[in-house]
Order: sequence, then C-alpha cells, then structure tokens
Amino acid sequence: MSLAAFDLTGKTALVTGANTGIGQGLALALAGAGADIVAVGRTAPTQTEAAVKALDRRFLALSADLSSVAPITSVVEAATQAMGPIDILVNNAGMIRRCDALDFTEADWDQVMDTNLKSAFFLSQAVARRMVEDGRRGKIINIVSMLSFQGGIRVASYTASKSGLAGITRLLANEWAAKGVNVNAIAPGYIATNNTQKLRDDETRSREILGRIPAARWGRPDDLGGAAVFLASSASDYVHGTLLPVDGGWLAR
Repeated sequence: MSLAAFDLTGKTALVTGANTGIGQGLALALAGAGADIVAVGRTAPTQTEAAVKALDRRFLALSADLSSVAPITSVVEAATQAMGPIDILVNNAGMIRRCDALDFTEADWDQVMDTNLKSAFFLSQAVARRMVEDGRRGKIINIVSMLSFQGGIRVASYTASKSGLAGITRLLANEWAAKGVNVNAIAPGYIATNNTQKLRDDETRSREILGRIPAARWGRPDDLGGAAVFLASSASDYVHGTLLPVDGGWLAR
C-alpha cells in the first residue's frame, strides 16, 4: 500500500464541534491530508477556519445546535449545496455533566443523551442516505470515549451516551458495510481540552490519571489526527465497526 491510500484530496469532511479541542484537531488533520472541511457547531470556528484555509483547503462554517435533531436536514442540505457531496462525517460534538448518580437530574440526562447519541445517530442517517443513494463510498467516524469501555464516576449520562454510541457504531457497520459506508469510532483517552479542565485542575485526580497512563502525559487533540486520517481514507476500506483507542496506553494498564 502506498501513501496515496491516505490522501483525502477532493474529499469533503463534515466535522461537528470543530471550533476547539478534539474537533478542531480532527478537522486540521483531515485538511492536512487534503480534505475540504464543513464545520458544524454552536459557536464560530474562527481559529479552525483560519488554520484550514492556511492549508489551502476550502472551509464552510454552519451554525447549528445539535442538542436537537431539528437542524440536521438543513445542515446536510447546506453543506452539500456549498461543498458538494459529503464523503466523511465525524460525529464529535458532545457535552458532559458531572454530578453524583444519586442527585443526577433528568435535564442533565436528556441534554447529554440528545447531543452525544441521538443527534449523532440521525446525522449519520441523513449523511449515509445520500451516500447510498448516490452509490458513493463514505466514511463515518464517531468519537466515543474511554467510558465506552469503563463506567467512570459522576458522569452518568456521558457514560450512557458514549457506551450507546459505541454500540450504534457496530450496528451501523453491520447494516452499511455492504453498501460501501464504513462506520468506525475513535476512543480518545485523557486529552487536554475544555472538557477535562476540571480534572486537570484537581491535583489529586490529575496525578491519579497520569499515574495510570503508560505514556505519562495527557493527550493532545493532534494525537488523534493519524487515526482520523486512517479511518477517513481508502486505507481503511476493509475496517468496519472498530473502536480505536488513542489513549496513551490507558486501557492496557
């Protein structure tokens, strides 16, 4: 296999939550491999846009709140009209709520599940329908979590949503592999982002986490780029339904 198998030139990737953190790192990695980027989220991805355009790739920002499925149809339509068919979908948008399970509220449950799981499924459905109707190969990458494998503490809805997304990844792979759509997932380890700021600020918890990571450091968003390019490219055409941990060795300890 040549390096050309990893080339994404001429492909369009829709990345949710690409304004910062993991989503930004994934968008930049895909753009670096040649893909044009559609960034979908609630806030303007100003830094991501500048970085993608610096790579001489096309960029489109679409404002949408994915805590509801309401904008999904219009997002896919707008992206397709402006950039052409979507070849790669990265379901990265997500949120987390922390509270003891004894006190967890229904509102915190629903908001996280709607964003992390429900919208990811229905956006995948909307994008895959067009891939199948057009007879084109497509790649869908879901961003799951270490808590797709483990229970965690004080994050009931996040654990449920990421475990559910791992299961949906396998289900969609079973249904769509023969239709030319690859569905896989990346499971980031402990990455230095806004979502983990409270953990990193807690000296005791941060020390406990680092003590278990064989790589002995927190991950960076760009550590996920190689996995994303692989799963988005023709190099992974026979890879279906996998959950790929990028975790510094956390699960091996």
